[in-house]
Amino acid sequence: MADITQDSIKNTIRDAVAHQLRSVVDWHFGEPVYEGDPADDLGGLPGLRELVARQHWCNFQLWHVEDRARRKDVDAGVIADCKYAIDKLNQKRNDLIERVDGCLVSMITPLLPEDAPERYNTETVGAAMDRLSIQSLKIYHMKEQCSRKDVEAEHIRQCDSKVGVLKRQHADLERAVLELIDEYFAGTKKPKVYFQFKMYNDPKLNPELYGNKK
Repeated sequence: MADITQDSIKNTIRDAVAHQLRSVVDWHFGEPVYEGDPADDLGGLPGLRELVARQHWCNFQLWHVEDRARRKDVDAGVIADCKYAIDKLNQKRNDLIERVDGCLVSMITPLLPEDAPERYNTETVGAAMDRLSIQSLKIYHMKEQCSRKDVEAEHIRQCDSKVGVLKRQHADLERAVLELIDEYFAGTKKPKVYFQFKMYNDPKLNPELYGNKK
């Protein structure tokens, strides 16, 4: 734990957010290689970076499958396949959000004041990193609209304006995450992992699955 400090955690988060922005560009030219699921013992600052990156990769894939699912010129089977892929990716995305939070909590809890009050944030760091991931995707694809040659100038003007808003939102959220880390170390709030208990993919919990077994 010697290398884990308030500043090193904040720097790791900054690096992870910068990687989200860079990788959206890079992954349009070559996909990352993530073999299997991350190991159960994946922890520490390198583990936090990798878990955020893997979670971001889920959002990257989701973005493009969601786009494809809205096509009107393809067979219904294509849309059904998209739906199954979306469900699977969403489950993995949410699992990784929890893994990010678990990794962070295990790292910093021993370093925090023991007498911190039972006050929690409205969302966890993992959930906020997920939002930053999605915002980085929005920034990239909105910028892409500004380069189109088949649209009116007004379309480009509107999209360029939206890029500016998205960048401000992204910067504000990143700052809020870093301030939340400061609040943890100051002892004004506590970090905690909340499990979402997704039900729709569980054959024991989804009545459409367990209620229709032959």
